[in-house]
Amino acid sequence: MIKKKFNKKNNIISFPSKLSQVEKEIEAIIFAAAEPLNIETIQSKISKNVDIEKILEKIQKEYSGRGINLVCISKRWSFRTSPNLSNLMAQEKTVEKKLSKAAIETLSIIVYHQPVTRAEIEEIRGVAFGTNTIEILMELNWVKPGGRKDVPGKPIQYVTTEDFLSHFNLQKLSDLPTVDELGAAGLIDNTSIDSTIFGTGKFYKEKQNNKKEDIYSNIDEMLNSTLDSEEKK
Repeated sequence: MIKKKFNKKNNIISFPSKLSQVEKEIEAIIFAAAEPLNIETIQSKISKNVDIEKILEKIQKEYSGRGINLVCISKRWSFRTSPNLSNLMAQEKTVEKKLSKAAIETLSIIVYHQPVTRAEIEEIRGVAFGTNTIEILMELNWVKPGGRKDVPGKPIQYVTTEDFLSHFNLQKLSDLPTVDELGAAGLIDNTSIDSTIFGTGKFYKEKQNNKKEDIYSNIDEMLNSTLDSEEKK
């Protein structure tokens, strides 16, 4: 006679959990979506009023050990290939145009100083913008206007988007390395950088006459290496 084995803890038999009908509906909605969905959008597509977030966390746990994972990026949910299997998904593709060095420098400055105006970006880089530099980043949907600065002329400020987070596999902007972490990794020389103002609008204090160091070149290389790896897939 064959005896079936069950996992027991405190004399309680633990059977594999099953998804309810509404949980299956939520699973199917996310699976079929062309882009990540927020909780409000998911709720609008089902008939029952349930705790969507709790169900999403349950489904996320169900998929945690599988080849497909349920992930949440900037409060939007989607299914993604498990990170340790990403090499299996690599494919050859043609890249029509590579981002220019100016575009990579501009992106890295916006990432660490947002919200930031065009004039402020030029001030950091030390050179004027080339043709369509910011426009190219906006076409990729990595950068978008983020309101106007309350100064004469009301210049447009630029910020990064959720697509930027998704492309670089970031959950949130605070996942970016700090000035101390960049310095420890040897990517920048942080001996002359005030860490209390790095990456914030405080960078632009009035009467700032200090010599500007090119602290972004290695950050540019870090972002550019990610783009290069995308081309090779």
